[in-house]
Amino acid sequence: MPYLPEFIAPLRFTDPAAALAQAQLIYDNSIAHLRQAMQRYVAGEELPGHVRACYPFVRVQTETMARQGSGAAKRLSYGFVAGAGRFETTLSRPDLYAKYYLEQFSLLLDNHQVALEVGTSTQPIPVHFSFAENEHVEGTLSAERRARMRDVFDLPDLAAMDDGIANGTFEPHRGEAQPLSLFTAPRVDYSLQRLRHYTGTAPEHFQNFVLFTNYQFYIDEFIALGHAAMEDAASEYVAFVEPGNVVTRRADPNFPRRTGEVPPPGRPKEERGPLGGQGTHEVSDRGGLKPPPRLPQMPAYHLKRPDGSGITMVNIGVGPANAKTITDHIAVLRPHAWIMLGHCAGLRTTQQLGDYVLAHGYVREDHVLDEELPLWVPIPALAEIQVALESAVSDVTRLKGADLKSIMRTGTVASTDNRNWELLPDNGPQRRFSQSRAIALDMESATIAANGFRFRVPYGTLLCVSDKPLHGEIKLPGMANHFYRERVDQHLRIGMRALELLREQGVDQLHSRKLRSFAEVAFQ
Repeated sequence: MPYLPEFIAPLRFTDPAAALAQAQLIYDNSIAHLRQAMQRYVAGEELPGHVRACYPFVRVQTETMARQGSGAAKRLSYGFVAGAGRFETTLSRPDLYAKYYLEQFSLLLDNHQVALEVGTSTQPIPVHFSFAENEHVEGTLSAERRARMRDVFDLPDLAAMDDGIANGTFEPHRGEAQPLSLFTAPRVDYSLQRLRHYTGTAPEHFQNFVLFTNYQFYIDEFIALGHAAMEDAASEYVAFVEPGNVVTRRADPNFPRRTGEVPPPGRPKEERGPLGGQGTHEVSDRGGLKPPPRLPQMPAYHLKRPDGSGITMVNIGVGPANAKTITDHIAVLRPHAWIMLGHCAGLRTTQQLGDYVLAHGYVREDHVLDEELPLWVPIPALAEIQVALESAVSDVTRLKGADLKSIMRTGTVASTDNRNWELLPDNGPQRRFSQSRAIALDMESATIAANGFRFRVPYGTLLCVSDKPLHGEIKLPGMANHFYRERVDQHLRIGMRALELLREQGVDQLHSRKLRSFAEVAFQ
C-alpha cells in the first residue's frame, strides 16, 4: 500500500503566475512528504507503506495548430505546440526555474488562448532528489536498512530520464500526451545533482552564457578578472563564485566586506539563478566558506549578474567524453549560448602560433555522440554567434579588414578522440582531414557544438593555434609557456566580449528556428 502525501487535484489556469504558484505548492508538498518519511526511516521507524510522492505536471490541450498570440509571441521560435492535441510535461524545482517556467506558461497562454492545467503527475520523485544541498542522511543508515531502501522509497529510474525527446526518437504510446519540454523532471533533477558533483558549485549559480575551456590557464585569468570586477563598485557583475560555493561579492561602500562576516540586514543572502528563481542555496561572502580541499573534475566559476545573464566558465579538461558529459547536464539549465575557447593544432602552413580559428563547420571523429546524433546530421555555424565572435576579435585586438584576417581564419575544425592521431600508420587521419578542408584540430569543439545542436543551445567555437604537428612545430614546454603568456588573456577577453555582444543584441534572436525540428516541443 503506497504511503502518499495529501492529494492536490488538477486545476485550470489562465494566469501564468497562478499556474506557477500551484506547481510550486504541489512540488513543496511532495518534497516535504519525502523528507519527513526519510527522517522517520533514518530514526528507525517502520513506515506504513511504500513511500511515494510525485512531480507536478503542466498540460495544455488545443483543437487547432493555429497560433493566436500577439506579434511579439508569434516572432519567437518557441512557446507554441506543433499541432492539435494534448501536450504535457513534468516539472521540477519551480523555485529555481521560476522565470523560465513563467515565460513558457505565458507564451502557451498567449499563443493558444486555452487554459493550462496543473496537477500531480504519476511520475514518482526519487527520494535522493528530495535531499537539500549537502544533505546525506542515508549515510547514517545501517547496511540492512540501506539495502531495504528500494523497497521503501522510489529510487532513480534511468528509464524515466533518457534523451529520446531531445534526440527526436520519442514516440508517445497510444493515448499518451505529447511532450511539452525536451527534459522530464527526473532528467532535470539527475543533471542538477551531477552538476554539483562535477563542477563543485550549486546549479543556482550558473549563468545563462557559458564559456568552456580545456586549459587551467584560462581559468586562472578568469579568476583574476572576476576578483578585479568585484573590487569595482560600478561593475555590472554582483558576485563571483568559485568551487565550494565560495562567493565574493561586489564592493559596496554601504556594506564593507570583512572576511567571514555575515551579510548585514538588507544585504541579500541569495542570488538569482539563470532561470530567475531564488533557489535554496544560501551564499556568504568570501571567507565564510572555504574552497574544497581538491578541485572537482570540471570546476565551474560564475561571474554573476542580478538577472542571471552573467558568464559561467567551466574547465572541462581534455577529451570529448568530458565535453559531452558537462553539456549533457548544463543543457537542462537552458542557457542562451555556450562557446568553446581552447587550443588547437593548426593544420595549414600559412597559420602561425597564436592565430585564431573561428569554426564554421566540424568533422566529428569524437565518437561520443554517434548514437544520439548520427554523423550524417550537419552541425551548421550559427550566424549570430559567428558575427559576435568576429566582432569581439576585432574589438579586443583593434584590427579590421585584412589585418583581422591575418590573425583569424574561418574554416572547418576536426575533433578527434585520439590524442596521438598523428602517430597512426598510413597517414589515414591526415588524409581525411585534408579531404574535409579542416584548418584546425582539437578534441572537444565538435562535441560541444553537436550537443548544442542536439539540445537546441546556440553554440560557437573560437580556438587558438598552439602547435602545428604536421609542420614540425610541436608544443614544447618553453614554447608553450611563452604562448600562454602572450595569448590566454586576450583570447579570454574575446570570448567574454562575444557573450556581452550576444546579451546586448537580445537573446530572442539566438533561439532561432535553425535549431528546431519539424514537430518541436513548446518549451525553449
